[in-house]
Amino acid sequence: MRAETGRERESAARSRLMARTSLPVTDRRRRNVLFLCTHNSARSIMAEALLRQTAGTRFDAWSAGSHPGPRPNPRALATLERLGIPTAGLRSKGWVEFARPGAPAMDFVFTVCDNAAGEICPVWPGHPVTAHWGVEDPSEHQGTEAEQAREFVRVAGTLKRRIELFVSLPHETLDRLAMAARLRDIGRA
Repeated sequence: MRAETGRERESAARSRLMARTSLPVTDRRRRNVLFLCTHNSARSIMAEALLRQTAGTRFDAWSAGSHPGPRPNPRALATLERLGIPTAGLRSKGWVEFARPGAPAMDFVFTVCDNAAGEICPVWPGHPVTAHWGVEDPSEHQGTEAEQAREFVRVAGTLKRRIELFVSLPHETLDRLAMAARLRDIGRA
């Protein structure tokens, strides 16, 4: 039996890495997505509802926060309702809920605020692909009632565009590294 060359060892190591970091083309299961924000009251709540509306049966969406508020922001819920997106069942919740044993294993975790992106997150079951999709907090916008409502609509539009790009990706054919790069690009757009 001959000894492996350095090139053969490198090729075998690359094959093992790709096997661990990519899904087979035939894997068409539902993907689990978690949106994170500090208070889980506006941006992450809107992203959760938007993905549920946009993705059909391809994805399950959740949202959570590091320091969740007592309830979703009423303007966020009103914005979703104006856009025809169901809000029943939306609630503010802590991200610990999704790091516990028995929680759904996440395939993707997106931070939608800069504060959450800078915090130390739990170790997520499933080792999801992560990306930062930071967007301004519409609840901090100063102005008239109408201006504040427009800011919520603008932020919802930004999240909706990013989610549509995410949903349109060829999830079955992208390996983990390519997917992570594409998701980072979406967050910068």
